[in-house]
Formats: sequence, C-alpha cells, structure tokens
Amino acid sequence: MDEVKRWFEEGRTYAWMIEEYERKYHIETTPSMWGNFRRRHGLDRRNVRDDDLIPWAVKIEHRWLYPLAMLRHEARRRAGHTLDEEDQKRLNSWHQMLKEEQVVVHYDPDTEEGFFYVPRLPGDDDIIRRPARKTTKRANSNRS
Repeated sequence: MDEVKRWFEEGRTYAWMIEEYERKYHIETTPSMWGNFRRRHGLDRRNVRDDDLIPWAVKIEHRWLYPLAMLRHEARRRAGHTLDEEDQKRLNSWHQMLKEEQVVVHYDPDTEEGFFYVPRLPGDDDIIRRPARKTTKRANSNRS
C-alpha cells in the first residue's frame, strides 16, 4: 500500500501503474481500480477541475487543443500541484505570449477552431474572457 501511495504522490499515471503492477506482480489491473484506491484512501484527484478558469462546456472536438491544455496546466499549478519540467516550461512560455500580445483565451463552441486569443479588455481579470454564465457540466470537485 505504501508503494502505491508513493506512486500517486509522484504523479504516476494510471497507465503507468497498470504496467508497473503487472510487471512487478503479474497482476492485471484497470484504471477504475486505481481510481477507487485513490478515493478509498483519501488521495487527491488526478485531474484538477477549475470551473473559474475553464467555465465552458467544451465540445469533444475541442478538448485536446493547446489553449485548453494550457488552461488545465494552469489549473493544476493554481491548485498547488507540481508540473513536470517540460509542462512548466510550456506554461511559462504561454503566459509570456499572453502578456506580450495582451490577449486572453476565448472559447466559442460554435466554431471549428473553438479557442481563440482575443485582445484583453479592461474587464478581463484573468487569462480568459469570462462568459456571461458558466456552461461547464463539471463543476469544481476539489472544493469543500
């Protein structure tokens, strides 16, 4: 049990845990088993949901676009999670671009592109253009 808890603390992915467990113990496991272990032992969620930073219901075809990936990294950083060196480097570079170009992230689900960088306006108090109302179906789950 201590070994598995250490894997979670190290940020190992479920895919890595599945492979490692099978390699070491010759036992096949599933991602849901690891998720259940995490819940039963009160370990932090693997992903961070920040509906203030990602307030939109994002369409499937837009879920792996770069601006959303960067917003997810930013959500992890704001939640106190560490990012690997490469992700931290990308996030820093992305923040620098937002600052230099004076832009924020905007999402329009009714377009092919989905995400856009739009000029920062006086009311933009973060790195996104806040919609009039949140449309996300997955609210923050890490809040008490």
